[in-house]
Amino acid sequence: MLTTLLRDSRALGVLAIPLILTQLAQVALTTTDTVMMGMLGTTELAAGGLAIVIFNQIRTMCVGLCTAVGNQIAAAAAQAEQSDGDAAAEEDGRNEVRAIVRASLAVATLAGITGAVLMVLIGYTLSWLGQDASVVGLTRTMLHALAPGLVPCLWFQAIRQFTVGMRRPQALLQITLLSIAVNAGLNWVLIHGTFGLPQLGLTGIGLATSGVHLLSFVALYVAAKRDGELAPLLSLDITRADAATVKRLLRLGIPIAATYGSEAGFFSVTALMAGSFGPDALAAHTAVNQLVYIVFQVAIGLSHAASINVSRELALGKRDGARRIRNTALACAGAVMTVVGTVYLTVPGLVLAPFLETGSDRTFTIATQLLVVTAFLQFFDCAQNIGVGLLRGLDDTKSGFRITVVGYWAIGLPVAWLFAYAMGLDTLGIWLGLLTGLAATALLLLRRYNAALSTPQSRPAPTAA
Repeated sequence: MLTTLLRDSRALGVLAIPLILTQLAQVALTTTDTVMMGMLGTTELAAGGLAIVIFNQIRTMCVGLCTAVGNQIAAAAAQAEQSDGDAAAEEDGRNEVRAIVRASLAVATLAGITGAVLMVLIGYTLSWLGQDASVVGLTRTMLHALAPGLVPCLWFQAIRQFTVGMRRPQALLQITLLSIAVNAGLNWVLIHGTFGLPQLGLTGIGLATSGVHLLSFVALYVAAKRDGELAPLLSLDITRADAATVKRLLRLGIPIAATYGSEAGFFSVTALMAGSFGPDALAAHTAVNQLVYIVFQVAIGLSHAASINVSRELALGKRDGARRIRNTALACAGAVMTVVGTVYLTVPGLVLAPFLETGSDRTFTIATQLLVVTAFLQFFDCAQNIGVGLLRGLDDTKSGFRITVVGYWAIGLPVAWLFAYAMGLDTLGIWLGLLTGLAATALLLLRRYNAALSTPQSRPAPTAA
């Protein structure tokens, strides 16, 4: 048993580790932004944190529309590899990959434009949602700066899913690491107005982020065109996108977007709830939420790797392999979360210091309390994300949405309200509600995956309940 787990862990790690490192490098972008917001002051941290929550809400849903691309490409590539020398069958598989890439870029473009407009409009509703007046204006201007970066951000995600589906994600890490340095430099220049530029403060952070999204897309596209295996399959001509393929990606992607939106919306609503307790509570919530977001990247990497491998295993008719992937991904996640939780509980001051350098004592006290909850919350947060990925590997993208609606909104949010307002626990109560909702969601998703694998179909139908 242990030997099998170690072997499967190595196989999963070949794809998961580059993805995890890439995810951690990507989150370093928003972490850098958050640290620099904190240097500007508590009000700037609260406003910038709220803008990032809104941006991530929309970005996450748009990314969901492209997420099934990796699974579709992985399945097509696996079947092409099993063509037994049939040149026509192999070329059909390659044509299928090309069609998926073009369709994904078309979907990304439409989603990016729509999301950018929606982001700007949301900025004008914040004063109606109980937010502090000193926060609203700063949040709105930062949203205006972040909006132009959404389209290149989604182009990057579409090509990323292509490289992951082809199991060639190596360039992602180098590009993302470079983008951290570029982002930090642009932040500093635009915040402080060096080299004769205007001093933009918080707005400069948003503009820097948009610029980095564009540069990252260009770099990944160039890297893919230099890859002998990827280049013949990559085309940016979205005018040739096949309507049927676009519809297929949307059929799979809309439930994923709704699932991601359900989770991100759950966190967005809790951020608004935290804001109702004042800037100190919102700043503490922002800092701890960023820590959760950092560690969550491990879950995303494991989830994507497990999802791609499940798609390949089932395309090849290997159901037992799909079961082992579940166990391996959860075991790896549990080991990482144990280490992280121990750090949170033993040295909270060290963990929070980069985010709350200029924060008040009350902000630091609230954040320390939230870290205790977070040490346990992250086990369930990681498990539920892996569960969504496993179901996606079965082409079952609808169950994840239905389950998250129940777990987050029917269970988690009422519990958060009960603890925060009715029981007077304020921000701590919100995070106890988050923990409850994530735990319920994780259990329901993994139960669904187990049930789906027990059905006689080689690839469970996505509409099965």
